Amino acid sequence: MVFTVFTMAFASWWLVLLSAAMVGPLWWRRTHPLACALVLAVVCVLRLAVHREMLPADIAPLFAIYATAAYGERRSVCLTGLGLGLLGAALGTARWAVTPAQDDLSGKITAVGFSMVGLTLVVLATWFLGDVLRTRRAVLDQLQAQNAALERDQEQRAALAAKDERTRIAREMHDIVAHSLSVVVVQADGGAYAARSGSRSPQDAVDAAATTLETIGATAREALAETRRLVGVLRAPDTELELAPQAGLDEIVGVVERTSTAGVPTSLQTIGATGDVSREVGLAAYRVVQESLTNVMKHAGQGASASVRIERTADALTVTVTDDGLGTAARDDGDGNGIAGMRERVAVYGGSLEARPRAVRGFVVTATIPVADSPATSTPVTARSSA
Repeated sequence: MVFTVFTMAFASWWLVLLSAAMVGPLWWRRTHPLACALVLAVVCVLRLAVHREMLPADIAPLFAIYATAAYGERRSVCLTGLGLGLLGAALGTARWAVTPAQDDLSGKITAVGFSMVGLTLVVLATWFLGDVLRTRRAVLDQLQAQNAALERDQEQRAALAAKDERTRIAREMHDIVAHSLSVVVVQADGGAYAARSGSRSPQDAVDAAATTLETIGATAREALAETRRLVGVLRAPDTELELAPQAGLDEIVGVVERTSTAGVPTSLQTIGATGDVSREVGLAAYRVVQESLTNVMKHAGQGASASVRIERTADALTVTVTDDGLGTAARDDGDGNGIAGMRERVAVYGGSLEARPRAVRGFVVTATIPVADSPATSTPVTARSSA
């Protein structure tokens, strides 16, 4: 009696240990699915060899098969899990479906057939569910990678756009400040000279000083307005601001007049119809004229004069600024925003810029900007001049 009880207790503990050996490898089924399946296959072969009856832990191989299909990094891991599952179905059928008590051959064949088909279907269904999860996770990972790539691309585009905008604003600020301060300096020096000159009557000196101060005030107000417009763009990038239109071809007249008032007689000649020129190209032409005349005031010297010629042809807008001053070989402010900035402006629209001293005296800047084809211009030549 005691031996029988001991034998039953030993058998129970042995089955518990065997079940634990079958369930234990499942702890690593997600991180190491192939190793889990191989270890479990060895344990299951030993289990079938030493114990014929079915155990609750016999469901453990299905979890391993599912894990190889769902978490296997390579397709070979998935197929290995499927192969081990089908092999286990065959071994299980041979162990469970055929019993010594069955003497009928047809009954054995029927039992083996039903068992093999049933276990195979269970293995295939388990593996298929895992493969579906793996495929779905791969699709989600791909979508997440694409979304991350799109976000990085958008961030790069935004960074490039911000850089381009900063460069554009830097050029605008340079053109505004350089031109306006040049006019202010020339007018201030002229006013001081007029005030000290003894060749004029007191009334003439007062009138000259008043004219000089008016020019300085107008130039400073215009520069302040344009600076506020640019600062407004910087301070409120996400809102639509009611900004004044950017300068264009029509505003070149004002630049010519201010240059003439500053002491450099400048004439303006327009050839052809320019009404269909885009705002962007017009702004580029305006900045070329503004920078060129600023350089004239800085470098041409006393007694120099300048001329601005704007010619619209069928396929291009040509801006030529000529002066008869000293003809300095390099008219730039040293920070890369002078002639280099003008060249960059016209290059954006596929144009070119040439700046060189004239053969006899003076300096010439020629900018050619391609424009869209338009009907042949037939407007007469117009000329404006400011003394």
